[in-house]
Amino acid sequence: MKIILGAWSGRNFFMPAHIRPTQNMLRKAVFDIIGHDLEGIRFLDLFAGSGAVGLEALSCGASEVCMVERDPGCVRVIRENLVLLKPADLGLKAEVLEQDAFAAVKEFARQKRVFDIVFFDPPFDQKLGRKALKTLLAHDILSPHSYIVAQYGRDEAIEDAGGRFNIIKDKKYGTSCLTVLERIQEK
Repeated sequence: MKIILGAWSGRNFFMPAHIRPTQNMLRKAVFDIIGHDLEGIRFLDLFAGSGAVGLEALSCGASEVCMVERDPGCVRVIRENLVLLKPADLGLKAEVLEQDAFAAVKEFARQKRVFDIVFFDPPFDQKLGRKALKTLLAHDILSPHSYIVAQYGRDEAIEDAGGRFNIIKDKKYGTSCLTVLERIQEK
């Protein structure tokens, strides 16, 4: 697969053989919605898989990207991709956590860590999209000007975000659904 936007546009990266990667069209759609210039943004990629979305965020200049993946083989590939692409050479911070996504969110809340954009793409067969959104809303890890970007299977529905987020995009792409939520600004 290739990075499609930003400083590393056109660069290849390694892909674990046993996963369903976020396809180019969908990755481009995500960044067309949230922006191509992510300078100063703290980005969290949950259920990172290959790390494709987190790598794309780094390529677009996100100052800090944390990729959370529990599969050791995927974690190894993400780390190989970071060695290949060298984000530190661009002054960017990349972190890979080999951990369950739900446990990671709870730990970030305990540490009082916040993110500006959270992307999650759990395995479709496990139908974890709704649980991932509820977990994010239950723990204070989202900045006041944040986005949640959810990719999930067509046979799952993402529920209301408790009146704290507006849905700014909700679209189907093949077997995937993409929902982008923007935090409602408090007055």
